Amino acid sequence: MKIQLAIISDIHANIVALDEVLADIKKSGVTQIYCLGDLVDFAPWGNEVIARIQERNIPCLLGNHDQRIAFDEPIIPLPHHDAIETVNRDIAINLSKNDITAAHKKWLATLPYNIELTFKVGNHLRKILLVHASLHSNDEYIHESTPKADLSVQLRERAIDILVMGHTHHSYVQRTEEVLFINCGSVGRSKEKDRKASYTLVTLTEENIEAKIVKVDYPIEEVVAAIYHSDIPDFYGDFLRTIESN
Repeated sequence: MKIQLAIISDIHANIVALDEVLADIKKSGVTQIYCLGDLVDFAPWGNEVIARIQERNIPCLLGNHDQRIAFDEPIIPLPHHDAIETVNRDIAINLSKNDITAAHKKWLATLPYNIELTFKVGNHLRKILLVHASLHSNDEYIHESTPKADLSVQLRERAIDILVMGHTHHSYVQRTEEVLFINCGSVGRSKEKDRKASYTLVTLTEENIEAKIVKVDYPIEEVVAAIYHSDIPDFYGDFLRTIESN
């Protein structure tokens, strides 16, 4: 017996990338899809992304960007952003605050912070915890280099086998003795060198738990052009075009 899940995160209003990822998931034959949040900000299709997630009935978490829009929370500068990004971030988020419909804000406000899934596979119960950023915060960054010992203890106390996260926009699969840690990366605003959309495919069997990061090409220039022709700062189009070589 085999159970497969596709997990996506951090679409950031990029409907073009989202549609390519959903098409890739459909092609793979996987029917269970979960989203870890951050549907809005930085591309022109925040409302369209929300509508697509609703249309597909994809269970979705409340990301930190969604939370700010849903509850009209203040924009707090981030220490790892320089002055240029800070200014552009303020403009982009304020555009979302104005553009996202009241109905969509109301829907975002109903989303959960985490989802715990338990599957029976043969004689085994497999438990998966989905979070946007971390167990206790929607803003904490858990990178591949982040020490996992204390986190593993907390998860094993809850009999969690797999923790799946987003938020950092960097994908990884990291296996410890106790827990499988997964970051599924970002669909719409990857910070990885290739800028491709990414998602995670999790496979559960009686014998094992497997996860792989799937990278999907999408027409980045189409998104860049749409950003340039919108009120969103060109900064976010330029970012998508910056394919890093180092």
